[in-house]
Amino acid sequence: MASSPSSKRRRKDQSKDDANDVSATSSSTLEKLSPVVVFAHGAGAPSSSDWMIRWKDMLGNALHAVEVVTFDYPYISGGKRRAPPKAEKLVDFHADVVEKAVAKYPGHPLVLAGKSMGSRVSCMVACKEGIHASAIVCLGYPLKGINGAVRDETLLQLSVPIMLVQGSKDALCPLEKLEVTRKKMKCPSGLHVIDGGDHSFKIGKKHLQTTGLTQDEAEDLALQALASFLSGSLGER
Repeated sequence: MASSPSSKRRRKDQSKDDANDVSATSSSTLEKLSPVVVFAHGAGAPSSSDWMIRWKDMLGNALHAVEVVTFDYPYISGGKRRAPPKAEKLVDFHADVVEKAVAKYPGHPLVLAGKSMGSRVSCMVACKEGIHASAIVCLGYPLKGINGAVRDETLLQLSVPIMLVQGSKDALCPLEKLEVTRKKMKCPSGLHVIDGGDHSFKIGKKHLQTTGLTQDEAEDLALQALASFLSGSLGER
C-alpha cells in the first residue's frame, strides 16, 4: 500500500528534526572543545583566494574553532607564482606553522585541514613525529597524481581520524578508487560526497536544478557531516 502524501511529509519533517538534533549535539560538543584549525591552501591559489577565505569562515563557524590559521607556502607567498614543489618538500614549513598554532592555544585539540594539495601535505604533517593532531579534514583530496597513479601511501600510514569531502565529479579523486583506499586504511575515516561537485565542489546549474539544492545548501550539508564526524572523533580523544 502506497504511503499517503501526509505520511511522506511527516517522515521528511522527522528526518529534518533528526538532522537538526544531530547538528545541535555536534555543535555543542565542538563549542566545548573549541579546536584550533590549521588550514592549508591548494597548489594553484594562496590563502587569500576567495575560495580559501570563504571556507576558512565556514570551517571556523562549523567547528567552533578558537582560530582557523591560514598561511602561504613559500613558493607562492608574497605574490609569487612559481610551480609548487613536491608535497614532501612542504612538510617542514607546514609543521612549523602547526607548532606555532599549538603553542598559541595549548589545551585545544588540533585539526589539520587542507584544500587539495594542502590536504595531502596535512596528512604528511600528521604522520610527523611530535605532531599530535586530533583529526584531519581533507577538502578535495588529490588521490590521483599527474601520471594517473593512485597516491595512497600517506593515507595508509595515518592513525589520526580523517574526514574527506569530495565532489562526485572530481577527476583527481575517483570515488571508486577512494573507497578501495579507505578499506585499506587503519584509521577511522568519514566521507561526504557533494553530488555533482568538481574538484572545488562547484556544481553545474543543471545539476542543481535536478537536485533542488543551491550551491550553498549542498556545501552546508558537507559542513554538517564534517562537524558531526569531528564531534565524535574529538570527543573520544
